[in-house]
Order: sequence, then C-alpha cells, then structure tokens
Amino acid sequence: MASVRFTVTPTKAEDVPGLSDTSPDVSSRSSGRVRFGSRESVNRSEPPSEASGAVTAGTDTPDRTNAEQGDGSAKISSVYINNSHAVDDDDFYDRNLALFEEEMDTRPKVSSLLNRLANYTNLTQGAKEHEEAESIGEKRKPSKSPQMGTFMGVYLPCLQNIFGVILFLRLTWVVGCAGVLQAVCIIFTCCCCTMLTAISMSAIATNGVVPAGGSYFMISRSLGPEFGGAVGLCFYLGTTFAGSMYILGAIEILLMYIVPSAAVFVSSDADGEHAAMLNNMRLYGSVFLLLMSLLVFVGVKYVNKLASVFLACVIISILSIYTGALVSAFSPPPFPVCMLGNRSISGHVAQLYGCSKTVTEDVRQDDANATANGTLAPPLLPAARHSELWNVFCNSSQTNTSCEYYLQNNLSTIEGIPGLASGVIRENLWSSYLSKGEVLERGSEPPPSVEHQSTHLPFIFADLTTSFTVLVGIFFPSVTGIMAGSNRSGDLKDAQRSIPIGTILAIFTTSIVYLSCAILFGACIEGVVLRDKFGDSVNGNLVVGTLSWPTPWVILIGSFFSTCGAGLQSLTGAPRLLQAIAKDNIIPFLRVFGHGKANGEPTWALLLTALIAELGVLIASLDLVAPILSMFFLMCYLFVNLACALQTLLRTPNWRPRFSYYHWTLSFLGMIICLVLMFISSWHYAIVAMVIAGMIYKYIEYHGAEKEWGDGIRGLSLSAARFALLRLEEGPPHTKNWRPQVLVLLKLDEDAHVKSPRLLTFASQLKAGKGLTIVGTVISGNFLHSYGEALAAEQTLKHLMEKERVKGFCQCIVAQKPREGISHMIQSSGLGGMRHNTVVMGWPTAWRQSEDPQSWKTFINTVRVTTAAHLALLVPKNISLFPSNSEPWTEGTIDVWWIVHDGGMLMLLPFLLRQHKVWRKCGMRIFTVAQMEDNSIQMKKDLATFLYHLRIDAEVEVVEMHNSDISAYTYERTLMMEQRSQMLRQMRLSKSDREREAQLVKDRNSMLRLTSIGSDDDDDTDGAAGTHAERGGASAPENSRVHMTWTKEKAQQLLSHQLNTSGCSTPEGFRDMLSIRPDHSNVRRMHTAVKLNEVIVNKSHDARLVLLNMPGPPRNPDGDENYMEFLEVLTEGLERVLLVRGGGSEVITIYS
Repeated sequence: MASVRFTVTPTKAEDVPGLSDTSPDVSSRSSGRVRFGSRESVNRSEPPSEASGAVTAGTDTPDRTNAEQGDGSAKISSVYINNSHAVDDDDFYDRNLALFEEEMDTRPKVSSLLNRLANYTNLTQGAKEHEEAESIGEKRKPSKSPQMGTFMGVYLPCLQNIFGVILFLRLTWVVGCAGVLQAVCIIFTCCCCTMLTAISMSAIATNGVVPAGGSYFMISRSLGPEFGGAVGLCFYLGTTFAGSMYILGAIEILLMYIVPSAAVFVSSDADGEHAAMLNNMRLYGSVFLLLMSLLVFVGVKYVNKLASVFLACVIISILSIYTGALVSAFSPPPFPVCMLGNRSISGHVAQLYGCSKTVTEDVRQDDANATANGTLAPPLLPAARHSELWNVFCNSSQTNTSCEYYLQNNLSTIEGIPGLASGVIRENLWSSYLSKGEVLERGSEPPPSVEHQSTHLPFIFADLTTSFTVLVGIFFPSVTGIMAGSNRSGDLKDAQRSIPIGTILAIFTTSIVYLSCAILFGACIEGVVLRDKFGDSVNGNLVVGTLSWPTPWVILIGSFFSTCGAGLQSLTGAPRLLQAIAKDNIIPFLRVFGHGKANGEPTWALLLTALIAELGVLIASLDLVAPILSMFFLMCYLFVNLACALQTLLRTPNWRPRFSYYHWTLSFLGMIICLVLMFISSWHYAIVAMVIAGMIYKYIEYHGAEKEWGDGIRGLSLSAARFALLRLEEGPPHTKNWRPQVLVLLKLDEDAHVKSPRLLTFASQLKAGKGLTIVGTVISGNFLHSYGEALAAEQTLKHLMEKERVKGFCQCIVAQKPREGISHMIQSSGLGGMRHNTVVMGWPTAWRQSEDPQSWKTFINTVRVTTAAHLALLVPKNISLFPSNSEPWTEGTIDVWWIVHDGGMLMLLPFLLRQHKVWRKCGMRIFTVAQMEDNSIQMKKDLATFLYHLRIDAEVEVVEMHNSDISAYTYERTLMMEQRSQMLRQMRLSKSDREREAQLVKDRNSMLRLTSIGSDDDDDTDGAAGTHAERGGASAPENSRVHMTWTKEKAQQLLSHQLNTSGCSTPEGFRDMLSIRPDHSNVRRMHTAVKLNEVIVNKSHDARLVLLNMPGPPRNPDGDENYMEFLEVLTEGLERVLLVRGGGSEVITIYS
C-alpha cells in the first residue's frame, strides 16, 4: 500500500523540544524542510483497515511527534498519512543514506525489501499480473502460514492421483495380452516418461516460487502465453476426460461386479448385450456426473475431506492384492475355470449347466420277469445322457462345425488362480494379442483343428483388437497425476524442497507397485483368466479381486470408492485450471469462465467441465476414453520437458533451480519418449491433439498475447535473432535476396498526430508483410525534457502500425534540429545485417506558399543524406490521393518512366506493389526515352528481351525526344523562378518572427527579436520527415537576439534599415532585381523538366501511378530552391507520382 509521507527536518535543535504530542501543526512550530515522499507499506501482520481513514487538513488526526533530548541533538519520528503504523525516520531516511534519499521511493532500502520478502504469502514478487490482484485498500484477512510437509502435502496426493481405475480394472488384462515381459516394458517406459518429466518439473518448480496454479503456471511462465495457453487447455481437457474415465470405471465396477441387477437396459440376445451395457454406462454415468458436479458446486471442502478416505481405500486394496498373492503360494483361492479344449467357457454357463458333456442319472428299467400283478417295482440303474451344453453347441440353430468342435474336445476344469508357486509365469511370459471377436484360448494348448467363432456360443470373446501400441495408450493414464504436488504449492511449508522429493518418491513407489503387480499377476493367475477383461470365466468376478485377500469385496469396495474420489478430484481441479487460464486473459473467448461465485469458486468453468466430461461419458468405453486423455497428458509432459531443456540450454540468468539433479539431455530424452508414446498409442489421436494445440497457439498469437512473463521462448527468440544477425553480418546480401527494407519517415503535428498516415499505408502495400519496416519520427527539443513526449509519439506510431497491419519497429529521436535528427536516424536505425536500405519520405506539400524555408531545406538535406549513405529513396507525391488498403482497383496501369538506370528499382517496385490486393489488377507499362542518335526500334527489342529474362510482364514503349530550341515558356519559367528566389532571399521573415511581431504590436510593450537577413541555419522548426515544433522558447541562440522597446521612432528606423540593407529602398533597387538574366544551366534544366513533363503527361495522364527517376540535388546548396522548382515542373499535371532514387547497387537480376 502506497502512502504519502511528510518528513520534517528541523534546522535548529532548540526548536524541537517545543513540540508536543498534541500539536496540530508541525510546520508552524519549526522552520524545517518538509519533504514529500511515498513508500510501500510492508507490514502485513496488521489489517490495513486500521489506517483506512484519510487524514484531512491535519486536524482530524493530530500529528504525533516524539522528541528525544540528548547531547544537543533531537530525533523526530516521521509523520505518515494513511499508514498503519509509525516508523522511525531512520527506516526510510537515514543520515548514512543521504546520497540515495531522492531515489528511495523507487529504490527502497534493503531492509525494507527483505521485510517484504520475509512476509511473503502466495504471490510472486515482481509478477505484476498477480500483484495487481491486491488492490489498494482491499481488506484481507491475515493468511495462515502454510504448514503442510512433504508427506502430507505432496507424497500422498500424488499417490492418490496416480493409483486409479486402470490398476484395478485393466492391469491384469494388459499383462494377459502383452505377456509379463512386454507388460513390464510398457510399465517401465511409461514410468520413465513420468520420472523424467518429474525431474524437469522439479527443476522448474524450484526455480523461484510457484503460486497456486501448478503445472499451468510453470508451463506458461516458462514457454510464454502462446504455448502456455495451448498446453494449458490440453492439460485441462486431459483432466476433464480423466474425470469421465474415472466415472466410467466406477459405473463398470458397480454394474458388472457389485450390483449387476441394477442394469436398466437388458438384452435377451447375446448380440445386444454389449449395446445394452453401453446404454447403461451412459445413463448411470450421466447421473453420477450430475451428482458429482453438484457436490463440487456445493462445496469443495467436502471433497477435500473425503480425499483421505478415498486414499485409504486405495492403499487397503493394494495391500490386499499383495497379501492375496503371498497367501496363494500356500492355499490358492478356489476359482475353477471350465475349459472346452483350450477355450474357456463362460462361468455363468458352466455354473448353470455344469462343466461336463454327460450327465449321469438313475433310470427305471422295465423287467420282463416281473409278475403280472406288478407287486415288484423295476430296479433303478445309472444311465448317462448329454448335458445341456450339448444342446448349446449341437442344437439345430448352430452349424455342424461348432458341434464337431464340441465332440472332438474334452471339457475340463482348471484352477483360475494356480498360485504363486505353480510356475504359471512361464506360460504368461509371452504375448497373446487378439483381434476383435476372437475366442480366448489357453496359450499352452495347441490350436484346435476346427476354427469357428460365434457370439452365440458360451465362449469368451475379445471385445477389442489388442496390440502393443493399443495397450500403451490404455495403460498410460495410470501413471498420470504427478502434478498433484505442484498444484498444492501454495499450501506447502517449503515447496522448493517438498515438490521434488515428494513427487519423485511417489513415482518411484507407484512404479515399484505397478511392476511388482504385473509380475505377481503373471505368476499367480492363469493366462486365459488374465485375458478375460470382465472376469466371465470366473463367474463374473473382477479378475484382480480373485487374487485379493480375504475376499474380493475388499477390492470391489475399495476400487469403487477410489475411482469415485479420483473423479471428484478431476472435477474439482479442471475448473480451477480453466479459471486460471481465463484470468490470465490470453484467450479472449474464455474470459467469461474466469468469473464464479463470491468466494471464488469457478461456477461457469465447472459447467463447461461437466459438459465436456459428458462427452466422454457418452463414449461409454473406458478403453476408448483412455487414449484421448493419454494424448493430452503426454503433450503437457512433453512441453514441461521442453521448458526445462530450453531454460538450461539458453542459460538464462534467472535459471537457478535449487533442484540440481537435472540435465538438458534428460529433459530431451523425456520429450522424445513423450512424443514417441503419443504416436505409438494412437497416431490419429496424436495428430488431432497437436492440431488442437496448434490452433490455440495461432489463435493466441493472432490476437496478440500482451503478456511478458520472461518465458523461455522469448529467450530462444533472442538467441535465434542473435545467431541470424551474426550470420547476416558475414557479407552483403546477394542481388537475388534484395528486398526493400524500409525506413518510413513520418511527420507529427503539434498534437502528436501523424500528418500523412497514407505513407504508412503505401509502405504496407509495398512490403506485403515481408522484410524489415522501421517507422521513425523526429521531435525537436531536448531529450531530458521531451522524453515523455517521445514516448507518446512512439505509442502513436505503434497504434497506427496496428491499424495499418504493418509489422515492424518504431523509433523516435529527440534532436535540437530536425535535419540532424533525421540524419542520425538514417545512420543508426537497424542492427547489424537487419538495416534499412530504402527510405520513404513525404513530399513537402505547399512548399512555395510556406513562410518557413526549413521545410524544403530539410527535405533536400535528407535526399543528400540518403545519397551519401547509398540508400534508395522513395518520395510519393500527392500521397493523400493514394489508395487505402480497402480500395482495390479493378483496372488501370502502373507506368514506369525509365530515364536513367538506378540498379533496377523502377522494375522491382511495380512487381512488389502488384503483390498487394490493391494493385493486383493493374497492368504495367514501361516507357524509356530515346535521343536522336539512338535506335528506338532496337531499344524496344532489347528492353522487351530484358523484361522477358526478368520474368516481368509489361508493355514496352520507347518515346523519342527530338532536339528542339528552348521555348519562350521555358525561358520565362526560369526567369520567374530566379526572380522569386531572389526576392524571398532578400525579404524573407521567418514564421516565428511574424508571430512575435504581431504579439509585439498588440501588447505595445514587448521584446523584439532580430534575425540576420538571409540566415537559413539559425532555426530548424519543421522537417519533411516527421518533426513538430518544440513548445515554448525560441530555438535561436541567445547571442542572435536583440531586445528593444517598441516605439514609433524605432520602428521607422528598423524599417528603413531593412530596406537599405536589402537594396530595395528605392524603385531602382527593384528595377535592378527585375532585370536579372536567368542562368544558362538553370534554363537547360528547366527545358529538360518541361519537355519530359509534356511527354509524361501525354502518355500517362490516366495512369493509376507513375514511377519516375528522381534527379539528384545540386552540389551547390545555393540552387536548392531551384531544384524544388525543377521537381515541381517535372511532375506537374500528374495525380499520383512516386519519385524513385536508387541506392547505387543492383537490386534485380536475370539469373536464377
């Protein structure tokens, strides 16, 4: 909180004791110096409401002073307004730090800074976007210091998030299909991926304080807003689909193993059972999602309180698996499996009909020797008949092959859980992948001679085509959840120590559990049971439940509650992640999701999360949802590794992680593993995820993410730019690579508005977004006084560049004289090889009527400077008539008048202009001038051939100019030009002089400034390349001013003195001036201008644009005004003219 402070420093020590504690006015009792300052309130232990009352006029709250006498000196406490406590004056102003007292408001004392850092809560110091959340005067409750340690804050939450539905529902199936060896390989690869990611994440998390926001905060602040937004949304989608997966897992446990009778949709047909089950999953999943969303909406505190219960369920379930595996070595649980040959029979059918081909029953047999009266009953004899299974396989609805298979193979019963000491692991080492619809078979038996697969038979069929890649995609979600510790960084006592230790230990623990479970499953459970995904062969029991001790219900109850808890955690975390992204305001259309309830709960984000999760629930298949969230999590982990590798390789000065056990090679290895796993598990999902992330990235980039987070991508850009600039320095660009790198000189008026914005429009049409564009302006004045004005001018240029969609840089120079500022800008703009080679400047409009000659003098000086620097120069004349970007022309021509060769600029410019939509439909005509001694026919052929080799389509015309005598019009025009120049040279008064003279006449008592007659270099007030007048004060040196009192006599003396010095005090003087003979060289130049203008107007009067060679200025500066006149005559009668002056180097070539 900023507060204004009055520091009173007395000049006399004896004045101090007179001050009392109740004195209402300190300054009236001591003749001290009162200094105003501001400092930031750093005491966060006291609520700011104590100081919220404003002090008015020093009377409502008396100023308190404390005088301490001792050895003749007094120490006075500071008087603070709107501050929560009084601090001794030495806290801010100390005699030992008097040298720095004027900068204490912007550069605080070290003690103050350390005090702020010691009272740090959960916000990053220096992170502007977070500090803005603390508005001035906002009442905050004193926050509790976080007390969670490594075990409770990181280790257990990571365990809860990593252990999930896949462990209980799919790990046995993965081991059965892939075999123990490949299953261990899958688990090891996935765990290596997460371990390497955790190492990279630990380095990022310990490189400074990570606020609540966790993984998204780390990625966005390390890779920038574009990558942060893209990966943040992918992580959000992954977390949301994880909620769908957990809900589907809970419904699968509920409907298949706990309460199968609760199914709403039931099918009597075997083919319709799968569809009925999917519908049940959709119905119950939607109901569960609604209930969970309501629970999250009502209060997250209930979810957090239940988290420990859910974690206990997970741990108890895992312990029961290990206990059951050990117990099975001595007494395997009785789970018989009925086999027909090497194929397993459904447990429900075997329980219903028995597992035998024949049934033995007692039958009464008639005896022939029985007595006629029937007093003796026939005896009971055992007889065998076909069991009901025979009707299933050999009834009329089945084919003969099924009956033949039934007759050729025997029915047998095997133990589904042989036990740890049975040696069944030898059979389960190798993979047994199946296609959809294939029958599950025992791997140790030879394949049957008769192959037939029908869903009406009581065999167990594969519902999914399996392969190594498919199993990777399904298993990977079981190792996600490693970000749980970093997400709680705000609640940790020492996050930089707890996050690495807790996360890596959790991954190590879960990896050991997964690997040991895979080996135990392969060593204890029969292979045909492992491949039975839903436990049909063991009477519909959960396969992993058959191994648990003491009862399968331990696993069922534990896994059900753990999956429900994991789903609640996902529905709690995903909306907060979306809210964090929305509050960063990098994706505009997500802004609405940053709002929520009064307590900050993300209501709208929860609604969107529930809708997206419903899409996953409607898929209704755990095996299809798992690869989707695998993609999003893998992409998130990939970019965490990329962020760590980039920061390490770039050696950013701020990259100083406390976690030192990392290396860029490990990060790159983790990144490669993530990328490989994405394409291994599902290449089409990987492409879709990348396309989504790419679209989000380009959307944020297009809308301009105005965030500066000091990210690694910015550092990478700087390194790449440095490398490219050093490469460009190796030599000048080849002619084939030449393109106009433009420096646009704009002129600002007194209100800092651009006078000719069409200049920038023309530059954008010429560049079409390619190459370098620098927009510059010059401000007259002193840099120390005009710095704020320069910043405002720079902002004006930036807004204009955004409006015209010009991508480039702007530069503003403050100089005493505009021509010097322009010269400095032309010399110093750009860096290394990225320097401008072309200058675009405006034509000084109405220079003839201008009372100030500096306008056109600065223009000519700029022409000379660009020529000396060997730069090309483009001067659009009548720029206000040029088209805007929204006015494309449908017809017309661009006429090029190629009079002298200037490196090919005249050929290249029309080609570049026609790349833009405004000029695209304009044709191109090239005119050249032939003298009497030239062969115009051959010139036309050569020019056409030259254009053909240049690959430029244009009409060619050679204009013959015959030698003719100088006309009277030319002579008269030259004479008028020289007479005008002479008169202005003698009678000129600057604009500032006239304004000052009018003010003197009005006031009758003012100062008069005399300037030297004909002085051109005293005052530069306006430049042709973007200057505006310096407010206040004249720019002429003080020694050139003569101050007089304005009286009638002195005015007459001054007038007579001016007339006498100018030689025009008599009519003879004017007569001498009018009798001037024009200079012969001027007459010749005027003749050329008049003749060329006649030809150009005759041929190109209806052209959309005329490009013309610009003649150079005279070497003698005395003829500058005549040079302007020549250019006016040359371009007279033409609407849009572009004067082109080459830089002296070839810019176009016929070679490839």
